[in-house]
Amino acid sequence: MVNEALPEKGVPAEQVLDEIRGLRAADRPTHGGRLFAYVYDPAVPGLDELAASAHALSAHVNGLDPTAFPSLLAMENALVGAAAKLLGGGPGTTAPDVVGSVTSGGTESLILAVKAARDARPAVERPRIVVPVSGHAAFAKAAHYLGVALDLVPVDPVTLRPAPEAVAAAIGPDTVLVVCSAPSYAHGVVDPVEAIAAAAAAAGVRCHVDACFGGWTLPWLRRLGEPVPAFDFTVPGVTSISVDLHKYAYAPKGVSVLLHRDATLRAPQYFAYADWPGYGMINPVITSTRSGGPIAAAYATLRHIGDDGYLELVRQTRDAVRALADAVQGVDGLRLMAGPESTVVCFTSTDPGLDLFVLVDELTARGWHTQPQLSYGELPASVHLTVTASVAPRVAEFGPDLHDAVAAARAAGPVALPAELLALAGTLTPEALTPELVAGLAASLGLGGGTGGGPLPDRAAVINRLLDAAPVRLREKLLVEFVSLLQRPSY
Repeated sequence: MVNEALPEKGVPAEQVLDEIRGLRAADRPTHGGRLFAYVYDPAVPGLDELAASAHALSAHVNGLDPTAFPSLLAMENALVGAAAKLLGGGPGTTAPDVVGSVTSGGTESLILAVKAARDARPAVERPRIVVPVSGHAAFAKAAHYLGVALDLVPVDPVTLRPAPEAVAAAIGPDTVLVVCSAPSYAHGVVDPVEAIAAAAAAAGVRCHVDACFGGWTLPWLRRLGEPVPAFDFTVPGVTSISVDLHKYAYAPKGVSVLLHRDATLRAPQYFAYADWPGYGMINPVITSTRSGGPIAAAYATLRHIGDDGYLELVRQTRDAVRALADAVQGVDGLRLMAGPESTVVCFTSTDPGLDLFVLVDELTARGWHTQPQLSYGELPASVHLTVTASVAPRVAEFGPDLHDAVAAARAAGPVALPAELLALAGTLTPEALTPELVAGLAASLGLGGGTGGGPLPDRAAVINRLLDAAPVRLREKLLVEFVSLLQRPSY
């Protein structure tokens, strides 16, 4: 049970820290190579302490005014320069004038890429962006926030990539941005960036490469001899790229870099306002006040690991991906969604008696925390593993546990939702979800029944099965309502 955040009398510092440690005990493990989503762990000794110290040195520095805090400006420019050099830009390249900004994460980078593209063409009354359905959901969020229409392009159910000609056909006179992924988060495959960027350039439209997930690994994979296709500023027509440093650069949350091929392309990203009696506001990113802590921590992380360190971490990750993929292929009833080409292992079930959502629960019970992905169109439900360097020492343990989990999932059988609940999922409209109906559904699905006294059930297969059975718009509404039940103030 969490304590009151604002007690009548202050609490001693060590007691407060003990309380936080107690709360953290219920979290998924952020280290140890058994969590395949959300966090990125290189297992580099001393790195956490270094990053925490650097963060503390700059935690109270405010990025609102770079002239007041030149240390932060210097570190931000250094991070942008490192990302630009890694991704085909900078002096001596075909993109010598690359500029950029440090943001709070991939979502902010993508929102700003859409904003820059939209604001660069103010004459377009109804701007649109073309995005493969495998593009990150943050593009849909950007479209929603910025009043931009989203034109989705399907992906091939076998290759998991969009056809360049389909992307080209989706470009119209109101299109302000075309998007591709390197790689897509869900399946870990790289889109045909060269062909898509060429189609965008032919139409006079910007092309953004979302390399938030892979931008800090693909260049080193290529150096290790892997067949990584061209995806960065070496590709004509690519106008902007995003890469997250809190992913495979292993910096603490949250640091991302948004790069533009030149300053003219970046200019519409800024927000400036002087029509008020206060200070002249100029923001390169969405936030105004921003702590220097994450930027300093990222700077320290990159400086400490270095190019040779990242090459070795990527080698370890590549080897872990191959071993995990082999383990999956060694289990009857499982199939890889795609061959390993980045840092993702994604698999599905070919056996009707093997429920993937039950399998996810069985893996969790054995200490492996994976990410279930719901079915979409012709794409089946799948299990996603984001693989980091810390996984490498644990790979040998995964195969036997996977075999055991599959056997247990088969023995348990697929989740069987009541017929009336299945009918409800197929016919209910989002507008018809009343608070009473949501509360009843939540109770029937076990929300609030965790053994730890928390609001979450011990197993989530039945919830995932219901979400999987629901149409997309109803899924979204159910997710909102379920999470809303969890996020209640503690008085």
